[in-house]
Amino acid sequence: MVPFSVLDLAPIVEGGDAALAFRNSLDLARHAERWGYRRFWMAEHHSMPGVASAATAVALGHIAAGTSTIRVGAGGVMLPNHAPLVIAEQFGTLESLFPGRIDLGLGRAPGTDQAAAQALRRNLVSDANQFPRDVVELMDYLQPSEPGQRVRAIPGERLDIPIWILGSSLFGAQLAAMLGLPYAFASHFAPQQMMEAIHVYRTTFQPSDRLEQPYVMLGFNAFAAQTDEEGEYLATSMQQTFVNLRSGQPTALQPPVEGYKQSLPPAQRAMLDQLLSCSAIGSPDTVAAAIHDFVTRTGADELMITSQIFDHDARLRSYEIVSDVERGGRGKD
Repeated sequence: MVPFSVLDLAPIVEGGDAALAFRNSLDLARHAERWGYRRFWMAEHHSMPGVASAATAVALGHIAAGTSTIRVGAGGVMLPNHAPLVIAEQFGTLESLFPGRIDLGLGRAPGTDQAAAQALRRNLVSDANQFPRDVVELMDYLQPSEPGQRVRAIPGERLDIPIWILGSSLFGAQLAAMLGLPYAFASHFAPQQMMEAIHVYRTTFQPSDRLEQPYVMLGFNAFAAQTDEEGEYLATSMQQTFVNLRSGQPTALQPPVEGYKQSLPPAQRAMLDQLLSCSAIGSPDTVAAAIHDFVTRTGADELMITSQIFDHDARLRSYEIVSDVERGGRGKD
């Protein structure tokens, strides 16, 4: 089985707050480290009541300081919101504090709505070529400085920080292939172009000093529990998140609701079926079979597992079950 990693949004649950979210994230990271997960990534989102990881580099420092061996990274930083030099310095700082453990995933989406994006950037002026230029500029800051170079990333330069391109369309696949970088596809919430993006990336990949062969990581939802029924029940919190977000009313992560999906209109049920098609929901055997089928179908080199579950103990249990699949089991009973 391929390596598994964790994608965490530091979920703020209904009745909780960001402080609780960060305590739970660190607890999850420590468990994930013991269970053999390769990476623990956090994602940049803004102005969302259910996500605490807006200041992603700061949150990652909290996780890295509380763990010992697991790789810690951004999945990802939304580069249009930031100057490349700032990100080079932030992740240069993290790599200096926690050497050999930091990853930097870069995306071009805003991670928020237009109003919050404008508040972050002060303007929305951009063009299609800006993101690739910003990625290259950031990579240059991590190289040894040239004689007379006036702008330098300190800390940052000369540090070996793996850079990933994140995406949910063909654009990211093409850029990652052109630059010879590993590619992470957001199939856990935007699976529509997954297979085409994988094909484009692998067939057009150009080897680089950073990577000799293409490497694909795929996002994957897991709601693992003792029974299929319990797994379906736990998944309703994430289902509510998507419905509320698509309705323009984002909320904190809600408690699960019996029969939630069946209570929705057909159009919303169809939307959830599409968005969550890359998911494993149910008992250990059901989850193991779904994961094996997904890896076989896609040829993924690594899975980034996300489990947006309301109850923290149930969330830990889900990740524990999935970790047994990685070790070659069928999921712990």
